[in-house]
Amino acid sequence: MIYKSLIRPVLFLFDAEKVHHFVMNILKTAGKIPGMLKLQESMFLVDDPSLERTVAGIKFRNPVGLAAGFDKDAKAIAELGSLGFGFIEIGTVTPKAQNGNPLPRLFRLPADQALINRMGFNNEGVDAAVARLKKKHKLIVGGNIGKNKITENENAINDYLICFEALFPYCDYFTVNISSPNTPGLRELQDKEPLIRLLEAVQNANHSKPAAKPVFLKIAPDLTTSQVDDIIDITLKTKLAGLIISNTTISREGLKTTHSEIEKIGAGGLSGKPVFEKSTALLKYVAEKSGKQFALIASGGIFTPKQAVEKLQAGADLVQLYTGFIYEGPALVKAINKELLNN
Repeated sequence: MIYKSLIRPVLFLFDAEKVHHFVMNILKTAGKIPGMLKLQESMFLVDDPSLERTVAGIKFRNPVGLAAGFDKDAKAIAELGSLGFGFIEIGTVTPKAQNGNPLPRLFRLPADQALINRMGFNNEGVDAAVARLKKKHKLIVGGNIGKNKITENENAINDYLICFEALFPYCDYFTVNISSPNTPGLRELQDKEPLIRLLEAVQNANHSKPAAKPVFLKIAPDLTTSQVDDIIDITLKTKLAGLIISNTTISREGLKTTHSEIEKIGAGGLSGKPVFEKSTALLKYVAEKSGKQFALIASGGIFTPKQAVEKLQAGADLVQLYTGFIYEGPALVKAINKELLNN
């Protein structure tokens, strides 16, 4: 409650992206203080064997993860892990460092408990992420991979393979991101033929290793039913571990924030509470249509333990937080895990 009543109101007075960098720096600085990570774990980690989940052959200490986008460059895995998460997904990582889209590009919609972002895969590049991941850590880490903005779609496969190969020794699973709305043309890779080519290339590289690792595909909540059906077929055909449902939406339907304010903000992906129903409906559809033949990770609008449970009941094996973590603070992770124990 201290976060929501005292800390968040102060943080929300300042630019959203600057606050994000400030919070990451605070986490990293605090992590250098002897005993601080253990203290944070004692405050936020619910350590109980009944919370463990084995998904796609990986044992997770609990089913609540941090979605990609928060720690793009793998700068604070241990520090974020000490806040009670069962796993952290880094990225989206691209082969070369890129600045992303012009500032400002991250906006809060407090009336809707939402965010709009058009970050544009800003990251320090795969080599920088690898250098940090070489430091040993106990947490399950996923690698979310994408293409550079300057790479044409016909050459996109090479970008994904560069990231996959570089991160392979250091990540426990991979997420192929073709669903961000903030890289021009990226969502075109969700079309059937380009998607099959991309995923087959990644899986060929994966199965050339002595031990392959789970590969997930992150999809948009804005797909048509026929596109979703195609993706289910492709997931089975390419033997993916599963899907992450879902990325941000380009829809602006039903928002409480004024139309003029939304117009002023402009383009970007919407995340947070307004995405919950849409992403959960998509999750439920995929679970039923696929007969749960592959794993499902739910992301999109989780702000309460009840909503996390609803995602799991809709067919998810694991859940991920992002916007809810920003609005509710680390107590949300603990609250969800406690709710799961009680259920």
